[in-house]
Amino acid sequence: MSVAEHTDGTDRGSGGGRGRRRRRPAARLVALALAGAGLVGVTAPAAGALGTAEPIGVVTVTSTQDAPAPDAAGRGPWKGVDTGALNASLRGMTDSGGVSAALARVGDHGRTLWKGASGVADRTTGAPASPDGRFRIGSVTKTFVATVALQLVAEGRLGLDDPVERLLPGAVPNGAEITLRQLLGHTSGVFNYTEDDAFDVNRPGVIEQWLESGRYTRWTPQQLVALANAHPAYFAPGQGFHYSNTNYVLVGLIIERATGRSWQQEVERRVVRPLHLTGTFMPDHGTAVPGPHAHGYYDLPTGPVDVTELDPSMAGASGAGISTTADLNTFITALIGGRLLPRPQLAEMMTATPQSGNRYGLGLERATTDCGVLWGHTGGIPGYNTVLYTSADLRRQLAVSMNAQGISTPPETREAYEKLQSAGTCTG
Repeated sequence: MSVAEHTDGTDRGSGGGRGRRRRRPAARLVALALAGAGLVGVTAPAAGALGTAEPIGVVTVTSTQDAPAPDAAGRGPWKGVDTGALNASLRGMTDSGGVSAALARVGDHGRTLWKGASGVADRTTGAPASPDGRFRIGSVTKTFVATVALQLVAEGRLGLDDPVERLLPGAVPNGAEITLRQLLGHTSGVFNYTEDDAFDVNRPGVIEQWLESGRYTRWTPQQLVALANAHPAYFAPGQGFHYSNTNYVLVGLIIERATGRSWQQEVERRVVRPLHLTGTFMPDHGTAVPGPHAHGYYDLPTGPVDVTELDPSMAGASGAGISTTADLNTFITALIGGRLLPRPQLAEMMTATPQSGNRYGLGLERATTDCGVLWGHTGGIPGYNTVLYTSADLRRQLAVSMNAQGISTPPETREAYEKLQSAGTCTG
């Protein structure tokens, strides 16, 4: 849910032909994936079964370990995966100084083809990052939340065109004209609370104040919505596209009112447990990342500051989640493969709106790259940026976590990420 993510309807990527085997992804997609996490960084279906076989190949890369060499044809030792390019680009992300750690995993129908980690999990101890570590996923949380909302639609407990005033009386001005569909697709016009001055990283002293005390502030969803309500709407409902984290805070409240349980409990009950996502959590106020993980940092003029611990309620249903690359690939495979939603609701989810330039559906981003169309989401929260994408035919999944060290990203880091994405999503 990065402040820098998707705040308007600008282009997210330009397409290209598919004649060449390896082309660079659209530059806009790379920019979104590596958008610096702001003060509150929170970003017809194909058939297929979730893979259950053991991984056919695993490589762990650190900044001090040489990657295995590709074969004479330039490919790695496992079918369909250029491990040499993946290892080199992953290591290039950390060697460039833009991120302290990078984790990535490539899958085929949910089956791991390759995984890797580069950099350090802790800058104090120098412990290497683990490819199986946990991390904050920011706005990728939205896809989990949207899945639950659409399950409730399938059950007849919610309607996509139900007005927010009926679902959540008095929550927002003009709620009678705003629908659940518009919240899920960011066409509601509701102000994005992370654009309020309280979260504006460009204001002098905001980052320092947040580091000193704000990172542990407990927010209620109602407080976040109140911040948004203090600002005028961007446009009349349905008349534009503006990425707004407030939309998903409202969806979380709607889920709670419809089920009598919190959005976290519903994600756990409906998605996490059925898919056995043992590394995935949707915290309320817990400030730590449980289990093995790479720390997140901000590099300030006075030196690096560890920002791993924070109260995730500042993100809530728009970006509080924690997961692993394995769990994320399992989740997106199950979702696009039709295991979590009936076909009509999945089709709705994957229908990108004209208002968004045909690049955002309902909790899913549609990214056009030179290797084809990808579906998923990106996310950011202090210290962490996340990318999750799959091809519609499920031949490729790519999950990446990057521990960005600042608000801006060096060009070398962006270039290394671009190579990683190309190697991870382009199939031979």
